[in-house]
Amino acid sequence: MSFDLMSYEPRGDKKNSDFFNEYLPMIYERRSSSGIADQVGPMRAIVLQVEPDALFDTLVELYVMTPYRHTASYLGRTHKFSVLHSHADYPALIVMAPLSPTFEDFIPRINRMYPLARNTPQTRYVGEVFAASDLNTLTKTLEGQNIRFEYSGDTENPFYTLDGFRFTTPSDFTCNRVGYSTLDFSDTDSLGLGDRVLLSDAEQTRLNQAAAFGSDSKIAPLMLGIDHLATRVLAGEREDAILEFLTMVPYYFWGAYNIFDMNSSTNVNRNPNVDDDKKSPAKVFTANNTPSFVNSFAKLPMPTEDFVRNFGRRLHHMAVEIQDGDHGAGEKNVDFVVNTLKDKGVPFLAHVVGECKDDPNLKQIFSKHSKHTLLITEYIERCHHYDGFFTKDNVAALTAAAGQDEQYQHGHVFD
Repeated sequence: MSFDLMSYEPRGDKKNSDFFNEYLPMIYERRSSSGIADQVGPMRAIVLQVEPDALFDTLVELYVMTPYRHTASYLGRTHKFSVLHSHADYPALIVMAPLSPTFEDFIPRINRMYPLARNTPQTRYVGEVFAASDLNTLTKTLEGQNIRFEYSGDTENPFYTLDGFRFTTPSDFTCNRVGYSTLDFSDTDSLGLGDRVLLSDAEQTRLNQAAAFGSDSKIAPLMLGIDHLATRVLAGEREDAILEFLTMVPYYFWGAYNIFDMNSSTNVNRNPNVDDDKKSPAKVFTANNTPSFVNSFAKLPMPTEDFVRNFGRRLHHMAVEIQDGDHGAGEKNVDFVVNTLKDKGVPFLAHVVGECKDDPNLKQIFSKHSKHTLLITEYIERCHHYDGFFTKDNVAALTAAAGQDEQYQHGHVFD
């Protein structure tokens, strides 16, 4: 660990409550004294679910828009799985899809509660899997801290109770799960996902063509890995979501900033045990500053709260870091990547925001929501070793752009 968590002063201008300030150091101390800090390692996998007919199209999209490449696919009892990798030290990506569109578990039940999630009832970001040294000891310790886990018979999807894995129940505050595993994610056959299935010749050809696009256009080497994962929650649940997450993993509260123009705050949590966030991506929680019913007095923008009311508490975007550098003709690498993807037909919400001249800074942009995953892909270039994680002006612009694309219009839910 590069610094002492107990003496670290979080960055930012977002004021936390006395409750938060009291319990944050208590959670750090308990993590250490109970052994959680030693038992849980970096993020080893990211898990998401899509509709039964969208699995392969999701793989193609990931080939075009991210550095992930297909390693193997498996047929389980209720789901098909595809495992992708980008770099040996970075988390794997597990994409699963139920075998039947009528499959029922937590995901379609929660999705049907929200107007802009109903048309894709099986589609939801699931959560992250962290390395663990002893699942039984870890489970016993966290259950003593009122963290709930899935056991056989508790859930319709047997993936959550496979040998070598341990998953929490979905968070009341984020609807995300935290998973733990003792398995080697570079050895996909060891994960026990089911019988290995081969891609058809036509499917392999499409993936090869997508990979060739990245290579031939020269954008693939510039896409480095996942920089952060951003979840949107309700205003009153921001602090609870952060403290709950920090109870379960060895991250720390890096800081929070008010984004006044968008009536929200961005709250960043990072892993202090890695020298590169891409080895264990930062977890970001974004929330309105005031609940919607109070905001009705001030009538301020509230795209973050609207997103949660329209889609539910869930992951909003995954950010891909772009290699810092000048591509030529005054164009930064992120500009080149985005312009190339636009030429390919990938839609974006706005122009690249931020400037990268002689001083450290950020340039970043949001894609539109994927029709396969409902996730936005952010592209971010940290220029000249910028270490501030984000800038308030950039976040405000990105939030505004996303808000325009996440509107709920009455009478169009079932179109």
